Amino acid sequence: MGKGGWQEFSRAESLQRPGQGGTDPLPRAQQRVRVQRTKAGKGGKTVTVITGLDLGDGEAKALLKALKARAGSGGTLKDGVIELQGDQLAAALALLEQEGFRPKQAGG
Repeated sequence: MGKGGWQEFSRAESLQRPGQGGTDPLPRAQQRVRVQRTKAGKGGKTVTVITGLDLGDGEAKALLKALKARAGSGGTLKDGVIELQGDQLAAALALLEQEGFRPKQAGG
């Protein structure tokens, strides 16, 4: 056997975490959804960031629309992370619970 014969992590499937990137997303109640306020990189403005969502593109956009309507503010979806303008922590937590997720507040 020559150099480099051992390849435990050579395939893309072995590098993915369980439940990530598969065909079936995790059930909403099992997803680790985190909601936090932050100002980092936003020019001193507060934003509410929601991470850990394992949703399809269409579902994520529908959830963003519902969150923006509930909070009465703008927002965006970037790389699977939802950002809402302003301190919308309580509104986001309430809507995510109503939608079947088990969100947790992250940070202070």
